[in-house]
Amino acid sequence: MGASTSQVSDLAENKSLQTLIGTESISENDPFWNQLISFTITSPTCSSDAKLLEEAIIPLAKTLIKNNPRSGNFAALVRIFLARTKELKISTECQDQLFIWQAHNALLLIRCLLKVFIREMSEEDLHLQFTYQERAPSSCESGGEDLLKELICNLVHLIVEVPLLDITYSILFEAVTTLLVLLSYQLFSKEVLRDGYVYKCLMSGQCLSLTSRLVKTLLYNFIRQEKCPPPDTQLFQSQAEGGGILYGLASGVASGLWTVFTLGGVGSKPGMDQEQNPLPLSNQSLLLLLVLANLTDGPEHPNAYRQAVTCFKNTQDTSSIPSPQPHTFQINFNSLYTALCEQQRSDQATLLLYTLLHQNQNMRTYMLSRTDMENLVIPILEILYHVEERNSHHVYMALIILLILTEDDTFNRCIHEVVLKNISWYTERTLTEISLGSLLILVVIRTIQFNMTRTRDKYLHTNCLAALANMSAQFRSLHQYAAQRIISLFALLSKKHNKVLEQATQSLRRPVGTDDGAALPDYAQDLNVIEEVIRMMLEIINSCLCNSLHHNPNLVYALLYKRELFEQFRSHPSFQDIMQNLDTVIGFFSQRLEQAGADLSVERVQEVIKKGAVALPKDRLKKFPELKFKYVEEDQPEDFFVPYVWSLVFNSAVGLYWNPQGIELFSMDSS
Repeated sequence: MGASTSQVSDLAENKSLQTLIGTESISENDPFWNQLISFTITSPTCSSDAKLLEEAIIPLAKTLIKNNPRSGNFAALVRIFLARTKELKISTECQDQLFIWQAHNALLLIRCLLKVFIREMSEEDLHLQFTYQERAPSSCESGGEDLLKELICNLVHLIVEVPLLDITYSILFEAVTTLLVLLSYQLFSKEVLRDGYVYKCLMSGQCLSLTSRLVKTLLYNFIRQEKCPPPDTQLFQSQAEGGGILYGLASGVASGLWTVFTLGGVGSKPGMDQEQNPLPLSNQSLLLLLVLANLTDGPEHPNAYRQAVTCFKNTQDTSSIPSPQPHTFQINFNSLYTALCEQQRSDQATLLLYTLLHQNQNMRTYMLSRTDMENLVIPILEILYHVEERNSHHVYMALIILLILTEDDTFNRCIHEVVLKNISWYTERTLTEISLGSLLILVVIRTIQFNMTRTRDKYLHTNCLAALANMSAQFRSLHQYAAQRIISLFALLSKKHNKVLEQATQSLRRPVGTDDGAALPDYAQDLNVIEEVIRMMLEIINSCLCNSLHHNPNLVYALLYKRELFEQFRSHPSFQDIMQNLDTVIGFFSQRLEQAGADLSVERVQEVIKKGAVALPKDRLKKFPELKFKYVEEDQPEDFFVPYVWSLVFNSAVGLYWNPQGIELFSMDSS
């Protein structure tokens, strides 16, 4: 970009860039191109850097849009990049850092221009920018449209073929980022896009044949969690040591923008941004994978990337049975599982976990067979515990993951066998020792209570209760505090039921003609919702009593301690049947305690309960159908997932900035 460039504001006057965007065509053999792409910056990795760069590029890109039909210089720049990438793998093997550096710079320039193009024009007009040829004013070659396709295929090929090393980290990051930018038309459409030229390129031809390799590479980028190498290890290390001419040239050109666009933000403390986002390639690869997996199916073919995500196998799977699925591959499940456990702080890692649990049967079976499930479950519980700090989509995903896990009886049994010590993030009460199962119950109940007082989201309620219901028959040795919280939740519901009932009764007593025009709350609907939740809670308690009463003396103790809560529901038509068993249990143990004498200590009461649990005839409890709920994705899940994934790209993509004013896919408050 010229040796004199020292800050972003200088870009507008930069001679090389002015020549590129001007009206004169530049031959691909012109030494100009070597000069243009011999600058040294690393890709911006924070939104403040990206915004600065974008604001500087926009006027230049708009001028190029106007002049490119005459000059064809944009297509020439793309060909310069493509010519260099053909030798990229060999350059890597030969440690030819100059070659890799120039290819990276060309791609960074293309990506920055493309990002503005996509904001300014339709996909059809974008194709045209690739077709304008050198020294052919306003002409279109019939085959010129293939240059965009060639670029897309080349980027995919680069990602899967070039090994991840210090010297290739930046160009691999740029390749992944450029594909995200090419797919970003979705951000500017309210509707989910179901076709388009970029979409068709990715779903056909060479790109289609590389589907499984691309998905595998993106997954391994996520698994490896490679930090961005320090700037001095990426380029020119060997030349620097030798003090050769190449290094002198590069460092002379480098002295400007290098100070602006390093992995620390402009004006930030050194290393601060690196701490916030130390894994740019891992993060960007995961976002691209989620975008690809959530592309819609075509009219004649399913989404190949989703197929690859749903059918890959473990490298330890030695079965010789060929997979009926296309695009299958093998990956190390242990490494993937470890990365998933470590990265659940981010929405995108939680969304990947959900996708694999829900859609990849091989991975789901593997996860459920692990003997260290607490490493996966505890981070999910932390997300739910800090519900106030998380966006609603992240909470939903965490909750659905728990629901999917609780569909498995072995999981429900095993979580009560895992004993945890000193859960520091659970601050309501000191938990020096508690089973994973009891902790899970505590966090889910806390989520329900938070929802009742704040968000009042029925969807959240339903999934929380479904997870508890799935677990209820397998409750074992419930912690005293978990048993108390189950009954406390019922007490809260009972109180809320009585309040709404009273409000409904008062509204019916209002004299005719006193309506002040204000709409009355729908008390009948509110009452119906609360009674559904109460019914579910009674069924959960009943399921535990019927299937594992003798394993849960603490729940019986809590039930007896708050027995008066249940009296009002005995004669209620919605609860009479389910109340029979609770009445039987309460009556049986109350009689036992009376026989044991007055003023019993807590220890003595627990002893009576444990002996009584063995003595209670099972046939005295009425059998109910087993409580089992299964998560089913709603029709047209893309209406939820596509905006969600792109909101993650908008908020979390490394070094990409979009002006919020132009975003159509989602509202800014939901992003």
